[in-house]
Amino acid sequence: MKHFVLKTLVNAAAIWVAAWVVKGITLSGGTWGKQALTVIAVALIFGVVNWLIKPLVKFFSFPLFILTLGLFTFVINALMLWLTSAASDQLKLNFHVNGFLPALFGSLIISVVAWGLHLALGDERD
Repeated sequence: MKHFVLKTLVNAAAIWVAAWVVKGITLSGGTWGKQALTVIAVALIFGVVNWLIKPLVKFFSFPLFILTLGLFTFVINALMLWLTSAASDQLKLNFHVNGFLPALFGSLIISVVAWGLHLALGDERD
């Protein structure tokens, strides 16, 4: 449970950084506290999307992984972020990704920030 909470908070921080850095990713909602709740909800959605849908997409796109020597992972990560945005819209959360390129750059930033935070905070499962 502790690992789940830590991973969700790290993803929330990474999503917040991506929304701050990438033009085309917006996280609105007024006050700082409301934005914090929104980004935590978005991080939960992002976690569910990565847990349920990403393995299926990776399985069915395995030939593209081989053909591109793994670079297709960037495209899949961008699509998962874009799908998170669509799910957030359905749930009336104030998180939007406007197009594929912002999703691609946002997914790269989320990956780097999450990796750095996991490295800094440590992981008891190692």
